[in-house]
Amino acid sequence: MSSIPVVLGVDLGTTATKVVAAGTDARVLHTTERGYPLRTDEAGEATQDAAEVLRAAVEALTECASWAREQGHEVAGLSFSSAMHTLVGLDSRGEPATRAFNWADTRASEVAARLRSEPATSSALHRATGTPVHTQSVMVKLAWLTSGGAEIGEVDRWCALKDYVVSAFTGEFVTEHSLSSGSGLQDMHTLTWHEPALQVAGINAAQLPELREPTASLPLGSQVATAAGLPAGLPVVLGGGDGPLANLGVGAVAPGVAALSLGTSGALRVTRDKPGVDERCRTFSYALADGLWVIGGAVSNGGVVGQWAAEAFGVDVAELLDEAAAVPPGADGLMALPYLLGERAPWWEPGLTGAFLGLRRSHGRAEMTRAVIEGVAQQLALVRDAVADTGAEVHAVRATGGGFRSRLWAETIASALDMDLDLAEGSGGSGLGAVLLAWRALGEIDSLAHAAELVTVDAQVAPDPAAAEVLAHRRPLIDRLHQTLRDFSL
Repeated sequence: MSSIPVVLGVDLGTTATKVVAAGTDARVLHTTERGYPLRTDEAGEATQDAAEVLRAAVEALTECASWAREQGHEVAGLSFSSAMHTLVGLDSRGEPATRAFNWADTRASEVAARLRSEPATSSALHRATGTPVHTQSVMVKLAWLTSGGAEIGEVDRWCALKDYVVSAFTGEFVTEHSLSSGSGLQDMHTLTWHEPALQVAGINAAQLPELREPTASLPLGSQVATAAGLPAGLPVVLGGGDGPLANLGVGAVAPGVAALSLGTSGALRVTRDKPGVDERCRTFSYALADGLWVIGGAVSNGGVVGQWAAEAFGVDVAELLDEAAAVPPGADGLMALPYLLGERAPWWEPGLTGAFLGLRRSHGRAEMTRAVIEGVAQQLALVRDAVADTGAEVHAVRATGGGFRSRLWAETIASALDMDLDLAEGSGGSGLGAVLLAWRALGEIDSLAHAAELVTVDAQVAPDPAAAEVLAHRRPLIDRLHQTLRDFSL
């Protein structure tokens, strides 16, 4: 392989940081990874050690940079992707004064419920910021913390976990519009901090980073440069949130092309040229770059429902999925609302619980497993419907994630959406999205639309007409059943 310039995309995830190396042709050449634990000691807790994440990022970057040198590739720059909705408090020296709160931390649920009990307030905040009033929201977490929700040290400033890492890399306390658009603190129309949200959060704008464009770059500082074996002053492109960058990384930037991910949880997002949420506030609206926004929703229950069923029935998950695949669409009349972990889109209700409906003596583990998988597929279809209500058409889907290793998952979701799924498993996801955004910032790619066209599709899965008909017939029932189940859950 001939040597070429590469950008290294640093993807700060929930349990690991990955560094992706790719050139201007969007081919992933190398990936390195360093893991770290997600602490869940308390009920509802999901936190990380910010300093540990920084060390992992430097180590993974060092290994990837070493590979690039060995291959003769010039490193043209760095760029960042990060899990959204993270929060860490810093002391006056810029060091962590708190653990880093992850999106999955639900200890602010009472605050979220109180805000949602005032529909005019919560909907106004959602429509202004594009972020649902939910426990994943940074605004909600701050409101909980500043009102004494948890013991914290002396906090001088607040930021996302990526902002802390970028500060260590560059010496600058900044964030960018993509990650901040998921905080619940930024006005999506003016791209400035939203004063009513700051008041709810109990902080002021001076305690937050300076806002920049996702394509803005800063010079790499000497300390990290020396540790990683890279030149000081190397461009560090700020990048963005993993959701918006995943759309770019799988090639879902053109109007009407949605990105769908399925791992433990799932999400569906479509890109368009303006912000905005649907009238019922079921969707989020997060910035990508260059005036593009992703509209969509994340579901809390994805592949986890298959894992739960396998554990509950004491059988290997692959074996159980094979059994479920032999059950006809509709699971022999059984229907599931699969809210094992509460639910995000389109309901945004962390306290929601799941249910089986139509359960009979003849139903066994195969039917129950098929029903929960169909339930997840229906949630993703409901997100697609909510996206359509914003005026954003969805006519094609780029899908990625470990869940699609199962044919049953792929065919069921294709059937619920009643459209082909283009599987982009060979893409580098949000890490590749960060790389492509950097090439755009460095002037080597003329537009994000052009960047997305470089990403190839590995395979296509078509919907099953019989399954599509059954699922479409049932879907209008889900909203009514959800309303009843919500009353029971409360």
